Amino acid sequence: MLSFRVVIVGAGIAGLYAAVHLLERGVDEVLVLEARDRIGGRVLSLPEGSTRYDLGATWYWPAMQDELHALISRLGVTTLAQHEAGDMLVERTVSRSPDRFTGFASAPPSMRLAGGMASLADALVRRIPEDRLRLGHRVADMTADGDGVTVRAIRDDGAFVVFHADHVLLAIPPRLATAIDMQPALSTGTQRQWNAVGTWMAPHAKYVAVYDTPFWRHEGLSGHARSTTGPLVEIHDASADDGEGALFGFIGVPATMRRRMPDAALRELCRAQLVRLFGPRAGEPRAEYVKDWAADPCTATQADQMAGGHHDTAAAIGHGDGPWQHFLTGIASEWSPSMPGYIAGAVEAARQGANRAIGLIPSATASSVALPESSHEA
Repeated sequence: MLSFRVVIVGAGIAGLYAAVHLLERGVDEVLVLEARDRIGGRVLSLPEGSTRYDLGATWYWPAMQDELHALISRLGVTTLAQHEAGDMLVERTVSRSPDRFTGFASAPPSMRLAGGMASLADALVRRIPEDRLRLGHRVADMTADGDGVTVRAIRDDGAFVVFHADHVLLAIPPRLATAIDMQPALSTGTQRQWNAVGTWMAPHAKYVAVYDTPFWRHEGLSGHARSTTGPLVEIHDASADDGEGALFGFIGVPATMRRRMPDAALRELCRAQLVRLFGPRAGEPRAEYVKDWAADPCTATQADQMAGGHHDTAAAIGHGDGPWQHFLTGIASEWSPSMPGYIAGAVEAARQGANRAIGLIPSATASSVALPESSHEA
């Protein structure tokens, strides 16, 4: 059984940043376990390559998210402003043309990352040694004793692997964390509170259409549209800086209905709506992508299927109780005290949780270490 100072459950932004934060402070024996076959969690940018489009988290706001902005700058990730120049469209019915209004700039300004938000995950994972990240490892159960935590994970091939940790950081949403069999069990109150916190992105689905050029801009349109008819209820320009055009939209069809709808039928409805809004050229995208987060078992639970679109308040208890009090800390975005549900919240919660672990690990001392980049193929 391999032993580590800290085992991190989840390789989303929170898990990756927590690992980097610990490594930079001299806590070398860190292991990140991820159930998926990829990093990023609720950050997903497709296709693989230099030009990617976000199917998960997309924006951040430097004016109100200082810590995230500083991290992005420190990692050297290129940013780009959300395109907003031009008029916006409002669709109230399919029986007549959409209304056209003068567009407006968001305040504070919204920013994206070149190469998609996954560029942040890529930059973080390059600072983590390859042998400290294990994909395809789903944590099934954890047992706390006086010496720390025994963590048992299931690999993709069905085999169990066991690790020991002085401390565990949960970089997965509270609802998913309650699915891990913990012995002894967390108190009923903690489990109830964690289950009450909705998982951001979990009920949602996104659609992206890619074109040779952002042709709507030449017609004085920003690419921003709102609709009460759907299936896309909110649409934005997702174009890259290389001249390629793209539109993305949030799908307003409830998750329960999406499950009964063939993927091809949903895409056809999305294309038809884009034609109503932006004209015939919008009906012939060069590529299309759909991500239904409600159908992703590493994101959504049954309780998330009918959740609303707001960001929940932070979970009241961000650490284990009883025998778990000194061995377990929640660091997913939902545990952020100021930005729950946002990428900035993941960074905040990860930093705070990693610092808590440093304070609780026997003989751990914080120092500053410059990390070389690893050769991860992110």
